[in-house]
Amino acid sequence: MQFTEFGAAPELADVPEPVCPPRGAVIRVRATGLCRSDWHGWMGHDDSISLPHVPGHEFAGEIAELGSEVSAESGWQVGDRVTAPFICACGRCDECRSGNEQVCDAQSQPGFTHWGSFAELVVVDEAELNLIRLPDSLGFVEAASLGCRFATAYRAIVSRSRLAPGEQIAVHGCGGVGLSAIMIAVAAGLRVYGVDVSDAALAAAEKLGAVPVRGGEGAAERIIEASGGGVDVSVDAFGSSETSFASVRSLKKRGRHVQVGLMFGDSALAAMPMDAVIAGELEILGSHGMAAREYPSMLGAVASGDFRPIELVGRRITLDEVPEALAAMSAAGGAGSGMTVVEV
Repeated sequence: MQFTEFGAAPELADVPEPVCPPRGAVIRVRATGLCRSDWHGWMGHDDSISLPHVPGHEFAGEIAELGSEVSAESGWQVGDRVTAPFICACGRCDECRSGNEQVCDAQSQPGFTHWGSFAELVVVDEAELNLIRLPDSLGFVEAASLGCRFATAYRAIVSRSRLAPGEQIAVHGCGGVGLSAIMIAVAAGLRVYGVDVSDAALAAAEKLGAVPVRGGEGAAERIIEASGGGVDVSVDAFGSSETSFASVRSLKKRGRHVQVGLMFGDSALAAMPMDAVIAGELEILGSHGMAAREYPSMLGAVASGDFRPIELVGRRITLDEVPEALAAMSAAGGAGSGMTVVEV
């Protein structure tokens, strides 16, 4: 599924098979997610994309080919069931050597820096570092749903926010990332407030165990009232000037704001209530994906049934339905509740 102009409808096309990098792998795609990040790329918000382009970055499938420099000692074989983080690290830069592959200085991203997974085949660089073996109990659709949304939410909640027992959290934007964050926080036994302007999104959040709070003007005040003085952690899972500002404003003293939703255009320079940040000793944290080495704990929790991301998959579509799905996201400003997964 390829587009040749930003914002123009993608079309199915026959293209040459990708060349396997010496240290990489080619993956036969079985399922791939469609999310807000794909919409941003299609709209031209990511300057790493060059045209023509094949999007798609949250995928699961089987190894079709291994590079000539992938060692036999790695244990990888053609046919193995795998996924990969949407940020593929180089393993050699300062950030990778410090254990922070999710902010690799030389990262590659399928569907952005090179052609992605809305296709039969996709390339993963540095296979020994970035490939992740799937548990036998995990299906391809569920594995694809982990992609950038669930994995990003998992790290944002478990690692970046430092949520502790007895704390309260607000999640602004109840789309794929937001609902994933809610599922993870509810499973930890925490009181969660799901914030959105959409009735359908609020209903989905409530079904997962969150207290629904109407978004838009006055959202911060409604959260403060519902929580009895503000929340300990607030996550902007949508990404806008309005949601990030409301997220910070809804915190109690010494609270932590985690920015997960991508910020583009004017929102990239969004105003912040720095008076409240100083007076309340608030923390503003970014969270950018999750490194491959962190996946086993998340996959173990999914395999054991602690988390059920398959419940967040709202639609299963085919490749030829992608243009319509992207157009629908444009109508909603790139938003949407639940997850859409493409079965290839």
